[in-house]
Amino acid sequence: MKKGAFLILVFSLTVFAVKAQLRPQVEIQTSHGSIIIELYHETPLHRDNFLKLVQENIYDSLLFHRVIENFMVQAGDIKSKEAVIGDPLGSADLPYQIPAEIQPGLFHQKGALGAARTNNPARASSSTQFYLVQGKVQNDSLLTHNEGRINSFLQRHFAVNNPNNKSLLDSIELARESKDSLLRAELASRWESRIKTQDFDSYTIPEHHRKIYQEMGGTPHLDQNYTVFGQTISGMEVIDAIAAVATDSRDRPKENVYILQTPRSKLLKKSYKKKVYTSNHFPLRGHLLKKSYKKKAYTL
Repeated sequence: MKKGAFLILVFSLTVFAVKAQLRPQVEIQTSHGSIIIELYHETPLHRDNFLKLVQENIYDSLLFHRVIENFMVQAGDIKSKEAVIGDPLGSADLPYQIPAEIQPGLFHQKGALGAARTNNPARASSSTQFYLVQGKVQNDSLLTHNEGRINSFLQRHFAVNNPNNKSLLDSIELARESKDSLLRAELASRWESRIKTQDFDSYTIPEHHRKIYQEMGGTPHLDQNYTVFGQTISGMEVIDAIAAVATDSRDRPKENVYILQTPRSKLLKKSYKKKVYTSNHFPLRGHLLKKSYKKKAYTL
């Protein structure tokens, strides 16, 4: 009798544990069709923030304001709802940031959901702006090149956060404010040299990630520098369609692409067969300084 009761208890706990691990899914209805994303428990701050914004209807009627084919599609500028064609977008969000949750096992494979951010030293994410990866298939040469870019970003990140470099960065900022271009150029040169001598643990793209990038594609150069907090499980063809639209010189679609609504933030009742899409924010400038970090340019 006692043994039977024990077995029932163990089974119940097991079922609860499995249910607890189910990832929340969100449907994003767009003017080009529906996308379903799954949010990672490994990034709880980003997961909970995204669900909160969905429940508050923050994303409804916003635009995909930045689109780069073979790279990503970006949305979440809260002022884009009222924007007219040609208005510059990408700097508006809610007045807080989310601490970085960069995990080694979460990477920018095709369909990845990532958090846009400014060039801030903590790599904190925008409160509202996100991107969905389209990317492209990578060969060995491209992966080697992108691995170098990842490590360049990381070395710069650790140099910026090295307290021994604070006085030099402060001097560059003062030169910028005083518009002393000669002094600024001299200090910037010293800064670039300082970056190259910064010690850090170099990153190697894991073999599993390499295989997915080679078979399905993605944008590996963003790995370990931006928070990935979800994955597309349905509607990759919609992302491809959005990525293919004509854009202006700011990468904004010439014809508006809308998020119509994000109607469901709980686990979707319908069982979707997962499509395993397992498969330029651009390199940070070494002379970006304190005031530059405050500029809201949520571009990858």
